Amino acid sequence: MSLDERFNAAADTVKSLTQRPTNDELLELYALFKQGSIGDNTTEKPGLLDLKGKAKWEAWTGKLGMGQDEAKEAYIAKVDELLALYPHS
Repeated sequence: MSLDERFNAAADTVKSLTQRPTNDELLELYALFKQGSIGDNTTEKPGLLDLKGKAKWEAWTGKLGMGQDEAKEAYIAKVDELLALYPHS
């Protein structure tokens, strides 16, 4: 399987978790997914009242400079880690 196929398979597989990961784990997944699929964050920072959007923006911006392939590999590894920690169907 190619890296892109493994990345997409991991994105589908993570949806099978039956227990919700922690907010920090979800932010890490989000940031790695965005970095792997889009690259560096070039969007405007959300306003102060958008706490969820701000947290997601900061998590993604924290991956600035990470290559897309590296982010995809890290995302796949994180999904594997979560599948070992949490029940899934």
